[in-house]
Amino acid sequence: MVAVSMTLSFSPTTSAATPRRRVSRFSGVSMASANVETVKLTKGLGDLPKVVLTSVHGSEAELYLYGGCVTSWKVASKDLLFVRPDAVFTGQKPISGGIPHCFPQFGPGAIQQHGFARNMNWSIVSSESVEGNPIITLELKDGPYSRSMWDYSFQALYKVALDRNTLSTELKVTNTDEKPFSFTTALHTYFHASVTGASVRGLKGLKTLNKVPDPKNPVEGKEERDVVTFPGFVDCIYLDAPQELQLDNGLGDVITIKNTNWSDAVLWNPHLTMESCYKDFVCVENAKIGQVELKPGESWTAVQHLSLA
Repeated sequence: MVAVSMTLSFSPTTSAATPRRRVSRFSGVSMASANVETVKLTKGLGDLPKVVLTSVHGSEAELYLYGGCVTSWKVASKDLLFVRPDAVFTGQKPISGGIPHCFPQFGPGAIQQHGFARNMNWSIVSSESVEGNPIITLELKDGPYSRSMWDYSFQALYKVALDRNTLSTELKVTNTDEKPFSFTTALHTYFHASVTGASVRGLKGLKTLNKVPDPKNPVEGKEERDVVTFPGFVDCIYLDAPQELQLDNGLGDVITIKNTNWSDAVLWNPHLTMESCYKDFVCVENAKIGQVELKPGESWTAVQHLSLA
């Protein structure tokens, strides 16, 4: 994929039916914003287009249009997400960190690892400020790149909302084709953490698929622990997970992870296979491991709320 070049300009637009709004455009990327102080389109690393969201309460988030990837979520100036030091911002490979998309395939399978949504440029559909809190919606549609490996017409809408201590996302996938399709998906969230002190609550009693021995042939089991830790290499799927988990990041923060319609959860830390940074993050992912089947015109929606206690 080629990085989008950027020249930034603003032009006001008005109509009798809507309040005065300002629109920013560069290289075919456009953004309508109710308040340019809360939603700003700017140039990120590698000159990739980046959106900065700022709440009136002081929290901040950043997301790249390449991959539709949220890369930062700051509360009281502390970034709760993690981007790996080996992450590249060239538009040639996925951004390693933050909240990458896995769509239309989670993990290995018929197409490339974790699908193509994290390898494509998303576009801005709309943005607004509600009581000083920014909301932006991105869109991804099929194109030659996606159809080269998954030959379907689709629309994915991704809404990101920031509040005082909460980062919320909503993913809506619609089948715009004339034939049915199925997919799996996940939000591959990297949390800043001290891996030796990090732990997750809410998983006890769940059926597990441990991918450590062989990612393609997970070992079935059951979680017996009240508090799940990261003692070494961890790559485990938790089926039929509850709508709320708690992550203690080992750095003095407890993050509540709530979801609607993300039926499963995944814990991952690469341990010694990524010596440069494995001690500084853990992944706690909302996922849909089973196939979502959509007929033409049907949609599937899932919501995630990350809140700092």
